[in-house]
Amino acid sequence: MEKSRILITCAKGIAPFLRGELLLLRFPVLSETIAGIVTEGTLDDTLRLNLLIRTGHRVLFLIKEFAARDADALYRSVSEIAWEEYIAEDGYVCVTSSVDNPSIRDSRYANVKCKDAIVDRIKEKCGQRPDSGPDQDRAVVNLYWKDEGCAVYLDTSGESLSRRGYRKIPMTAPMQETLAAAVIRATVWNSSSHFINPMCGSGTLAIEAALAGLNRASGMLRDNYGFMHLKGFKESLWNDLRAQAKKEAKKTLDCRIIATDIRREAIEAAKKNAATAGVEHLIEFAVCDYSETPIPYVEGPDGGGIVILNPEYGERMGKIRELENVYKGIGGYFKQKCRGYTGYIFTGNLDLAKKVGLRAQRRVQFFNGAIECRLLEYELYEGSRK
Repeated sequence: MEKSRILITCAKGIAPFLRGELLLLRFPVLSETIAGIVTEGTLDDTLRLNLLIRTGHRVLFLIKEFAARDADALYRSVSEIAWEEYIAEDGYVCVTSSVDNPSIRDSRYANVKCKDAIVDRIKEKCGQRPDSGPDQDRAVVNLYWKDEGCAVYLDTSGESLSRRGYRKIPMTAPMQETLAAAVIRATVWNSSSHFINPMCGSGTLAIEAALAGLNRASGMLRDNYGFMHLKGFKESLWNDLRAQAKKEAKKTLDCRIIATDIRREAIEAAKKNAATAGVEHLIEFAVCDYSETPIPYVEGPDGGGIVILNPEYGERMGKIRELENVYKGIGGYFKQKCRGYTGYIFTGNLDLAKKVGLRAQRRVQFFNGAIECRLLEYELYEGSRK
């Protein structure tokens, strides 16, 4: 099977952590942008990537690159691709796109021209044209068109990989699963030290930590991917990959994961989400104020683990003034109860973060949707730092 370039997209700020994942999986990194990594492999390789990647959104397999000045040129070039080898004549195809071409005012027009070229080609070769529409739950084709440069990909993920399949009750303003996975990778946490998550909300950080600590494949719960609807999908290969991933996963954790929230409904939602993910028995949930979250004492120079909070930051919920005391309280909680741990605050409001009253030793930039955020790291050392 021929290799091609594979573009794995991600949220802004996550690319360095996606790069690390790919290198661990022994995929080459050909180039990196603010929102994606280019590697290479076969169409079969995309199955493994979809199953194992924690921080990426979509796995796009390059089919063809070409130049197109306008929509008619786009149609001609797309219709030259042997779509009958990828999409069944009685199947379904969705076209998505990113378009920046002076001849196109509405990207939906480019989608239609690309879709027409695909289904017309299949009708010509097979005597029947597949259905098409906006649903991304079957075969998906992605068009990238900037100026005169075009690239056409098979979106082997279909729906975003952030949709793991376990978050049935999201609560308010939840952190996306892929962002949570990247935030965890940005910390100093390892699966042999404790993971403490006050203000846990719907439990995404704690659940992603449990999955990572178990080395459990992030895509294991999903039963639908774009590659499953392409001609030549090797179900036996997919089953083998899943079986191997199950074999490599651990049964138990070498640490404690503690997740708390003052809202009982949040803890109930987090428990249900964790149960769906198969990790509820590995997370210690409790309803309490963040300041009452238990911190296990650990002796030794390596520290106890991490304490990570994702407090509200005003843009979407609550009033900033009301949150100032919350941030001040987090600083006190860190100083009084979390010595020997590394503390983290994920926030989109750096003015509020100043109220913590501690100096962050590291700041990592992320984006939560359109909101620029920081993961702030605090060393909560025991006694005198000398």
